Amino acid sequence: MNTQTRLKICSAGTILLKIFLISVTLFTAAAAVLLFAADMPWQAWLAAVVAVAVIEFIVFWTGIILVYCSSVQLGIKIRIIGALVGMIPVANMAALIVIIKTVSQEVSFERQKLALNKARRHEQVCKTKYPLLMVHGVFFRDYRFLNYWGRIPRELTENGATVYFGNQESAASVAESGRQLAVRIRQIVQETGCGKVNVIAHSKGGLDIRYAAAFCGIEDMIGSIVTINTPHRGCKFAEYLLEKLPVQAQQKIASAYDGTMKKLGDQAPDFMAAVRDLTAGVCKDRDSRMPQPGGVWCMSVGSRLNKAAGGKFPLNFTYNLVKYFDGPNDGLVAESSFRWGDDYIFLETDGKRGISHGDMIDLNRENIPGFDVREFYVDLVSRMKKMGL
Repeated sequence: MNTQTRLKICSAGTILLKIFLISVTLFTAAAAVLLFAADMPWQAWLAAVVAVAVIEFIVFWTGIILVYCSSVQLGIKIRIIGALVGMIPVANMAALIVIIKTVSQEVSFERQKLALNKARRHEQVCKTKYPLLMVHGVFFRDYRFLNYWGRIPRELTENGATVYFGNQESAASVAESGRQLAVRIRQIVQETGCGKVNVIAHSKGGLDIRYAAAFCGIEDMIGSIVTINTPHRGCKFAEYLLEKLPVQAQQKIASAYDGTMKKLGDQAPDFMAAVRDLTAGVCKDRDSRMPQPGGVWCMSVGSRLNKAAGGKFPLNFTYNLVKYFDGPNDGLVAESSFRWGDDYIFLETDGKRGISHGDMIDLNRENIPGFDVREFYVDLVSRMKKMGL
């Protein structure tokens, strides 16, 4: 289903729900008046009530099915709350108002984005000289139908970008992931003749590409590197967990993870190697041996989650732990660990929410007030184009 069709369905659903909300309120008041204040036979009153109730039933369920099946922004939480309070008076109307408001805002926002992309389509603002290589972080893979980067790649391609993905293992040492990325970059350059790639790497992926550039002989195949919320100086809380968690427990977790990911496509996943390479001590030592690659424009980006409740699970759980050991953070990585390269952008929002580690890759496909993640990446890649990259 394309975006325009989905938005039409969302819009139709909200219109039906608005009609239901208004009409059921008026009908309830009218029914009460007719029952107690008008000289109307009860049989006629009951027949009218049943007839209208059937119509209202059809309108409501048609509307709710349409929005539940087509809306992205409703999320699981609102859907569940709506279902749970459906038979509770007053609470069900309050939930319905939230549903209508959420979906209406989604339709308005997405239609504005469609109009913006249509207006600038001829400009191809993301058509860079070199293609983009988007590198995922730890504990994820590049799946065809479950994109790590959410709606971002599609937004970039609609604005002229050519996008490739890193395809490295979900969990491995920085060195092993770096070697895999080097193979991937050579493959892209050889198959396309593009000469170089512009790399956008999230989280541990930023460490992986730095290793590839420093030790794998592909420095001249990279036009630019942008790291997104990368722990360049590691995570102290990761060291704490490794110190406190019994070795046997660590081995059980690692064995379960590695066994599962082998079934899902990894060749040789190594959970423990990935975790150890994210600790502050290891990152500090490795950072001193990985200077910024010469002739490559390098930039880093970081963000702040304002409070634990602003993040989705598990970031709402890890936020306070990271804050205790490392200070202000995005739910996983401390602000003090983000900065690297020629330029640095730190993203914040007003209010209680903030921007989490997952928000920076559109993990939950959520439209965040004050931060349009898709447009952020369009602006970023547009900057690369203007620089001749």
